[in-house]
Amino acid sequence: MNPARDTVFPPGRQALYERNRYSPAIRSNGFLFVSGQVGSREDGSPEPDLRAQVRRAFANLNSILQAAGCSFDDVVDVTVFIVDPASRFDTIWPVVMEHWGEAPHPTLTGVGVTWLYGFDFEIKVIAKLPQARAAA
Repeated sequence: MNPARDTVFPPGRQALYERNRYSPAIRSNGFLFVSGQVGSREDGSPEPDLRAQVRRAFANLNSILQAAGCSFDDVVDVTVFIVDPASRFDTIWPVVMEHWGEAPHPTLTGVGVTWLYGFDFEIKVIAKLPQARAAA
């Protein structure tokens, strides 16, 4: 293990990350860098209903944030990936807003993609760690 990588694992999903050989999140220099989260069930399979898939992506994201002592309020930058956004945006975005929180909002980059390994939505964030926020 690389000691320079302070990895954060959510409860109960470490085997999924080890099987796919990536870290769910890394703490570095006062920030938490979270890998893209999709609406996967416990076994890694996609949630079939689009709204439920987005809610599950946020649940998976929030699990990682909580494991690091953060919440979505600590998020400063968001990237979302949407398969075929022209046909799915109006279904996805109201669900995203359920989790978005109060202003000031994080920065956002939206990317339309053609494939997400069987998923339709992915969210990747950078959060300010609470101890770093308190020191700022």
